Amino acid sequence: MAKFVIAGRADCPYYAKTELLADYLQKNLPDFRIHKITQRPEVWEDWLKDVCEKNKWSHKNSPIIWRELLDRGGKGLLLGGYNEFLEHAQLYYDVTSSMTTELMMVIAQENLGAHIQKEQEEEGLKTCINPLQVWITSASAPACYNLIPILTSGEVFGMHTEISITLFDNKQAEEYLKSLVMETQDLASPVLRSVSICTKVEEAFCQAHIIVVLDDSTDKEVFTLEDCLRSRVPLCRLYGYLIEKNAHESVRVIVGGKTFVNLKTVLLMRYAPRIAHNIIAVALGVEGEAKAILARKLKTTPSYIKDVIIWGNISGNNYVDLRKTRVYRYESAIWGPLHYSRPLLNLIFDSEWIKREFVATLKNLTATGRQFGGILAAHSIATTLKYWYHGSPPGEIVSLGILSEGQFGIPKGIVFSMPVKFENGTWVVLTDLKDTEISEQIMTRMTSDLIQEKLVALGDKIHFQPYQSETELRKKDKRISLPITDDSQKEQVSDGFEGKTVES
Repeated sequence: MAKFVIAGRADCPYYAKTELLADYLQKNLPDFRIHKITQRPEVWEDWLKDVCEKNKWSHKNSPIIWRELLDRGGKGLLLGGYNEFLEHAQLYYDVTSSMTTELMMVIAQENLGAHIQKEQEEEGLKTCINPLQVWITSASAPACYNLIPILTSGEVFGMHTEISITLFDNKQAEEYLKSLVMETQDLASPVLRSVSICTKVEEAFCQAHIIVVLDDSTDKEVFTLEDCLRSRVPLCRLYGYLIEKNAHESVRVIVGGKTFVNLKTVLLMRYAPRIAHNIIAVALGVEGEAKAILARKLKTTPSYIKDVIIWGNISGNNYVDLRKTRVYRYESAIWGPLHYSRPLLNLIFDSEWIKREFVATLKNLTATGRQFGGILAAHSIATTLKYWYHGSPPGEIVSLGILSEGQFGIPKGIVFSMPVKFENGTWVVLTDLKDTEISEQIMTRMTSDLIQEKLVALGDKIHFQPYQSETELRKKDKRISLPITDDSQKEQVSDGFEGKTVES
């Protein structure tokens, strides 16, 4: 069986004449087979040079024809160019070509157009199958270890979307990251194209589609809250610069963790202004903690509790709004179908428990970061990403930290957790919710802290002063005027600033 490879410049008239003759032979001779290769005019010479060097041939013009001794890929036997192929066809098969020069030129231009169209189609297919580039910062953090199995399960982006994960951290974490890469590869996930590590700052976020920013570990010792706030700026400035420089133009940045989440988000927006609209802070962790506490009180499952709204500072002074919260599948005298729900505040009759024990428990968890470990952080990030790409459940309220544009009377320019829904690859703030007004004192308490965090971090304010209402200031002045005793000292300590508020 004769098997020939015909390669040529896409706009070459002699390639066109050779191709037409080869097509005729293949159609009419049962044992004659051809394979065609075309190249753009600007790359033809380099391609021809590489082929000749590889096979130790000498040929300089278009087309080039060789015979393969095995099915495609075997050792090639050079036949030559157009003239040699014409002689071969006439000698062995008694067939020649009578194509006119004018027709040769027309077909050559058609070949060039077809070649360009084929290239464009192939590029389009590559775009469709290119994996989603996911970068995770501070990849040695426990949250990353728990996040990887969720991302590679296909639950977040779908089973038809392949991902490539890059673990980014400092050089000291390289050995741990290598073991994490091997463990990730052991998952043999059908959606995982590749997993790699990056410890070179200048290469960070290269063509990233998604960047997950976790709590950073720092070796620098800080002694005051102000120093801690200011210590966030250099890394956020660096990340912002690298995101603007290296990441994909439609990159999505999601900030998670348990320390200064709102602050880190607003700083990233400041230093990466081009993609500021695509930077969000995860609030579902606090929402999940609140649901778990309520579920234990009601002896039900946390997932049956919906529409808990977290307002304000995700990792600090926030406000848990239960006025829209509903409980599904609750076992009581009243029972209904799966979509039937009841207001949570109608099921918890002990309002003092909500105002005191619930507030205290949630405040302690948020303030210390206790229980907000790797599993909760990973699940919160993954769920938020899933909603961002595929939409949140219809009718369900989701809490999300975003840049305020003045909604609900919140000052502009701060990252504030508020109720949203996800749809069509973005989020919509639920400004039409009824009965969600927040008292001026609570709003001022939350916004004051967030504004001060930003000002102190950027060096526009020296000291951070927690907000105190007029009532608290009067109490403080009254305590100062009293003689200092052991009892009054204890009272002063126990009557300190409350960092958590609940609306019931």
